[in-house]
Amino acid sequence: MIFPFQQSTGLYTDHYELTMAQGYFLCELHKQPANFDYFFRKCPFNGSYVVFSGLSSVLSIIENFNYSDEDCEYLLSIGFNSKFVEFLRSFSFKGNIYAVKEGELIFPYEPALRVEGNIIECQLIETLLLNILNFESLIATKASRIRLAAGKKTLMEFGLRRAQGLGGINASKAAISGGFDKTSNVYSACHFNIESTGTMAHSWIQSFDNELEAFRSYARIFPDSCTLLVDTYDTLQSGIPNAIKVAHELRQKGQDLAGIRLDSGDLTFLSKKARKMLNDEGLQYVKIIASNQLDENIIQSLELQGAPIDIYGVGTALATGKDDAALDGVFKLSMVNEKPSIKVSENISKMTLPGIKTIHRYIDDDNQFCADGISLEPEVEYEKIYHITQPEKQKQINSCRKESLVHRAMKEGQTIIPLQKPSELALYTQSRLKQLPDEHKRFLNPHIYKVGISEQLLSIRNELARKYLKKDPF
Repeated sequence: MIFPFQQSTGLYTDHYELTMAQGYFLCELHKQPANFDYFFRKCPFNGSYVVFSGLSSVLSIIENFNYSDEDCEYLLSIGFNSKFVEFLRSFSFKGNIYAVKEGELIFPYEPALRVEGNIIECQLIETLLLNILNFESLIATKASRIRLAAGKKTLMEFGLRRAQGLGGINASKAAISGGFDKTSNVYSACHFNIESTGTMAHSWIQSFDNELEAFRSYARIFPDSCTLLVDTYDTLQSGIPNAIKVAHELRQKGQDLAGIRLDSGDLTFLSKKARKMLNDEGLQYVKIIASNQLDENIIQSLELQGAPIDIYGVGTALATGKDDAALDGVFKLSMVNEKPSIKVSENISKMTLPGIKTIHRYIDDDNQFCADGISLEPEVEYEKIYHITQPEKQKQINSCRKESLVHRAMKEGQTIIPLQKPSELALYTQSRLKQLPDEHKRFLNPHIYKVGISEQLLSIRNELARKYLKKDPF
């Protein structure tokens, strides 16, 4: 289930998609076949990769992409042509979608998803496709970076309250896909089969006469999962000593305090002090949870400083994709009426790749990714790839084994692949990250992963560019 759409999703689009669709219809061009590619040009967070996420959401919504009577009446009321609106009453998406696996690592300019169908159905789903893939991929990528920083430690997503409205629902899903373990978002936990978790807020403690009473009451109600927030008044002088008292009281009843949470202050200093105080009381089993505006860089710093933190709770920076507000994924026409199509530009990086394409990943003898090649379908063998914007740069790839990344995900409007749980997607993403060399995963000045195009694709791209630019594009 994809919140908040329960039935028809046809209005999940921009106005100009509908105006173009009406134009195609009235020009009697609406049955012409077309292909569109989804790709991005720049990795977020100054990184070198993106975790492809949101495919399952897109497929689920497209299966319900139609127009109810209420939708049609609304379109009539805002001036759309009555014949076109009648056409929409019986409209549903009947095209095909090809994509890389959800959870796959993808790189700039790669056509990670391709839609084929008639021009209207391809055009009408553009907005929802970009809206979902760009957002979920952004958040999953952020989550994967935080997972790299935290190693094997538990990660909890706390971002709903600071997310951009309803985007917080899919943000929680994408966070798990990218490597997080749990979420505080109960709605997403329910609908996406995620484990939910939560402790207490400062208001719980403030609502009692004193901190110790608040801790004892909470421990009485939740004896098997008690985590105490220790920084409401004074972390070292009050919070942790009172948590220790409650821990001993629980132990006398045969129960254990699960953890304490630090939500402010110098987390390295406080976690080291807290660990010593707990250990001195024989409470080595009590976990230390840290939150408070964390991101991958802060967590990496905490780990380098040896902060004895067991669990990280990350909210704002994750659910909002801080410091990149969006992934710049685009949806461009690559084939129309069985002819390759191209968008040209004086800026070569803005020029699109024409035709129906696929992606191959090349893997070295150490089972590490070494390059990706983009070629035209049907597949042709090629021994080297050319840099997309600087074709004088080339790479031989015939010594590497290859695997095909693009597979059909939807056939004639029906999903034909199993839709996996976010936790299953996370396992795939982590396995792929292990195959990505370390130099591409560092946070500061990562090495750029090599992506190139085949000689045949290069030739067709340049031929079409010369046709429209009236000059050589290079």
